Amino acid sequence: METLNSIFSAINGVVWGPLMLILLLGVGIYLQAGLRLMPIRKLGEGFKLMWQGRDGKHTPDGKSKGEEDGEISPFNALMTALSATIGTGNIAGVATAIALGGPGAVFWMWITALVGMATKFAEAVLAVRFRETDSTGYHIGGPMYYIKNGLGRKWLWLGGAFAFFGAVAAFGIGNTVQSNSVADALDSTFGLPHWVTGVVIMVLAGAVILGGIKRIAKVAGKLVPIMGIAYVIAGLVVLAINADQVGGAFGMIFTYAFNPHAAVGGFAGAAVMAAIRFGVARGIFSNEAGLGSAPIAHAAAQTKNPVRQGLIAMLGTFIDTIIVCSITALVILTAGVWKTGEAGASLTALSFDAALPGLGNEVVSLALAVFAFTTILGWSFYGEKCFQFLFGTRSIMLYRVLFVLAIPVGALASLGFIWLMADTFNAMMAIPNLIALALLSPVVFKLARAYFNGEDVLPGEELDHDKS
Repeated sequence: METLNSIFSAINGVVWGPLMLILLLGVGIYLQAGLRLMPIRKLGEGFKLMWQGRDGKHTPDGKSKGEEDGEISPFNALMTALSATIGTGNIAGVATAIALGGPGAVFWMWITALVGMATKFAEAVLAVRFRETDSTGYHIGGPMYYIKNGLGRKWLWLGGAFAFFGAVAAFGIGNTVQSNSVADALDSTFGLPHWVTGVVIMVLAGAVILGGIKRIAKVAGKLVPIMGIAYVIAGLVVLAINADQVGGAFGMIFTYAFNPHAAVGGFAGAAVMAAIRFGVARGIFSNEAGLGSAPIAHAAAQTKNPVRQGLIAMLGTFIDTIIVCSITALVILTAGVWKTGEAGASLTALSFDAALPGLGNEVVSLALAVFAFTTILGWSFYGEKCFQFLFGTRSIMLYRVLFVLAIPVGALASLGFIWLMADTFNAMMAIPNLIALALLSPVVFKLARAYFNGEDVLPGEELDHDKS
């Protein structure tokens, strides 16, 4: 076990190291430049399309339900993707970034999100453009399919590599790690035994997961907006209480993004490179732009136009990082307890508790529980589609059952090695995806130009790039 731990630690140091972060940012910057900052300029249009496609009765394409391909509404596709991204990264990840990189890390999280919007846009465009219909009539897509259908059969091994990494990572980062985090939080706050938490989550999640994407999307479409808005409101209440500190918090974010921060209190101090490193790393960990997970959900959306779904998909990065992560960061910085040396979820809880004595721990524990639960739902679908790509449609139910049974195991287990392995595979998903995004970028640019020029290219139309 020590040997395996050493091997995975070494791999993890590479795949989450500076080169990977440069690759993730580099591809995002390239896509943002190729799209001429369109994801930022068209943010308002993205929200308009999301609102139009919220009920599935009428899609953003202006057609009634039944006229469009896909199983779930464009809005629920976004909510399913958000269910997997809004999670521990928004609570523990932000706190860790500040604890290790200082307030300036928040600025670099914002930059990562603005760049990542182009990455998410491209992922969803390609997911809809190159999706397939399986033997049950369901639409399936994601990096493994746009590698297979966009780059051709000779690249099939790369799609298989993504699917393998995704299927394994789902059991860790999207399952056992989440149930363990919830069990720890509820035990420390409410004294609830780990096994009780594990069984309850297994029953609740199983009832949703075994019903497939339509049930997952239906639950995500209700739960994600409620939990997200509730957490933001709780954060805004704290910021109202700490109103005199908000200006100073923004000042620290911008000042220390470009200047080193000296050690103070329990805070060890941070160089500018530390702010960049931890801001970028935690930002990507939170919004998953470039990892290739979210396009698996967007491929099931009821739409025939890839660009429209791309405009909706990019909102996931904006909502996750620019809104939710920013609320957490400002709560931490206005509370003034970030200098104590605390990190992770405990720092966030301490910050909420400073403004809401006796309630802070409960707010953070309940938010963690709901966020982690929806993360389990979203990642179950991601892992299932990766498994289906490798082993066929008949393997779906087997994967769902195994995924549900793993939940209480995670709640009870010591997850040091599992976390390390899952985190490593999670990062390794990004490599095949980023290669595909770079090689298929001409398709993304051409579809985007056609859409905004009013040509409205549909998935079934042949592109010149496909012939090469």
